Amino acid sequence: MAISLSERAIKEVRRIITEQNLPEATGLRVGVKGGGCSGFSYTLGFDDQQRATDQISETEGVRVLCDPKSFLYLNGTEVDWEESLVAQRFIFNNPLAKRSCSCGESFTI
Repeated sequence: MAISLSERAIKEVRRIITEQNLPEATGLRVGVKGGGCSGFSYTLGFDDQQRATDQISETEGVRVLCDPKSFLYLNGTEVDWEESLVAQRFIFNNPLAKRSCSCGESFTI
C-alpha cells in the first residue's frame, strides 16, 4: 500500500506548486507528530528534497514523500482536498485511524 492523492488533491497540489513557483522536483510531504486532541496530528508541507529513507509514492506525476516513522501511521491513507463555504483544506482519509477529532487534524491509532 502507499499514500495516495485524490483527483481534487492532485489539482490543488499542482496549483500551489505553480502559483508559488516551486521547483519541479517539489513533492507533498506528509507526516505525523505527537499532539492534538486525539493523540497524533497530521503534518503537511512541500519539499523538494528527497531523503534516502523516505517512502515515496506518485499519483499522476505528483510525488508524496513520507518519513518511515510517519508511514507506519499513514500507510493506505488518501489525501483529499475539500472546499466548502467555511473551509478549504486537505483532509486525510486514514484507514488506520480508530478515532479522529471533529476538525480532522488529529487522530488515534
